[in-house]
Amino acid sequence: MNNQFNEKLFVMTRSFIILMAIVCGVSVANLYYIQPLEAQIAATFHVSQGAAGIAAMMTQIGYACGLLLFVPLGDICESRSLILRMLLFVDISLLAAALSPCYLLLLFAMFTMGITTIVPQIIVPYAAHLSPPEEQGKVIGDVMSGLLIGILISRIFSGLIGAVLTWRAVYLFATGLIMILMILIRYYFPKDQPSSQISWGELLKSIPYLIKSERTLRESAINGFFMFGSFSTFWTSLIFLLETPVYHMGTKEAGLFGLAGIAGALAAPLIGKGSDIKSPRFTVGIGVILSTLAYLCFSLFGYYIWGLIAGVIILDLGNQCGQVSNQARVQALGDSARSRNNTIFMFSYFIGGAIGSFLGTLCWQHYGWYGVCMVGLTFQLAAIITHFLIYRR
Repeated sequence: MNNQFNEKLFVMTRSFIILMAIVCGVSVANLYYIQPLEAQIAATFHVSQGAAGIAAMMTQIGYACGLLLFVPLGDICESRSLILRMLLFVDISLLAAALSPCYLLLLFAMFTMGITTIVPQIIVPYAAHLSPPEEQGKVIGDVMSGLLIGILISRIFSGLIGAVLTWRAVYLFATGLIMILMILIRYYFPKDQPSSQISWGELLKSIPYLIKSERTLRESAINGFFMFGSFSTFWTSLIFLLETPVYHMGTKEAGLFGLAGIAGALAAPLIGKGSDIKSPRFTVGIGVILSTLAYLCFSLFGYYIWGLIAGVIILDLGNQCGQVSNQARVQALGDSARSRNNTIFMFSYFIGGAIGSFLGTLCWQHYGWYGVCMVGLTFQLAAIITHFLIYRR
């Protein structure tokens, strides 16, 4: 493949789309490796399990900072070079985590890992820019399926490697994977042309204007906030339900529940294709309805294993309908601000998830499983009102 991008000569091949999906999946996995490893890390550095949870939080804080500070650079920098630079810093952070002699240095490594693991959010606008307009939804869906599978597999990968070897081995393996990706990107990703010529400071200052001027962007960001809020409410609280006498299960079983989410990952390309044929807003509406049905299922049948599994499948399908279709809408707004638009959407999406996680845990402590379901249904009611009433056509 010619590394110098030319819109008239470049052809979006299936193998190239698969490569972008793999890069997204392997990159985003860095954020989730730590979740099954917290007990081992606590034992290594002689800290409490609660303190070990700070390391996982640092990756999320770093990721939020990276969304605001670095993803907008996709509008003023050549994308392939930006991706390679970010992956280089990711690789250094992974190696630093693996070799950390003390807990303080591990926390710093986790933060830098999070702030530079924003490569998938650079690739999504990059993929949309390279693809034909009539196929943008399908291409985004294909790329997003790689990201979702990466999230699912990351916990299984780190849990198995950590159990057989140590948690340090997980990050050493991850360092090697990122190095392989950098070689593939160097040789197979084409260069593109920056869409804007403004400075980084002006780039950040323009974000409030984009929020104010783009109705579709505001709608997608608000919808993503509520949809991912309800999604995170469930997944944060699931382990508490499984540990009750109703199920007598634990962390391993909670991780395996994630396999039920594979349906959403596999459906992402179909969702993207459907958004091209019908409209992205139509499939967002389907996602809102599915996620609401999932919480009704949890409320009525959450104490039956079949009810939980059915609800997980429906919830994941609904969430992916929303995310893939919303990103298709955001990327269809034009080339000039693709990365900044994606920053606004993903930041709102991420904040909604963080609030959902907090409220889910809080309501579990005071009201149990039905309190969790009420939080999720409240988020979904807000999504219904904004989508079908406030932002109706």
